[in-house]
Amino acid sequence: MTTTLTPRHRAYWHRTLFLTFSLLSVWCLVTFGAGYYADELNRYTFMDFPLGFYIFAQGSLISFLVLIGIYVVGMNYLDRKYQVGEKR
Repeated sequence: MTTTLTPRHRAYWHRTLFLTFSLLSVWCLVTFGAGYYADELNRYTFMDFPLGFYIFAQGSLISFLVLIGIYVVGMNYLDRKYQVGEKR
């Protein structure tokens, strides 16, 4: 069974992929970028903790929660815009 996508569904799919890969690249930067610069960040302190440690212990978790929130809001917006959301 083949499914043909309408232009509206194709646009929705492209916007969804763009949002997903954009947020995934930010996630990669936070995860691996902060680890790469941990030694340089540890020269500074925040609340008497080395900054590299603090970013991994608290900052990365907060940024992941923010990314999840952005994804939820963005997908809800796209669902409404392209009228593909679930009926309530």
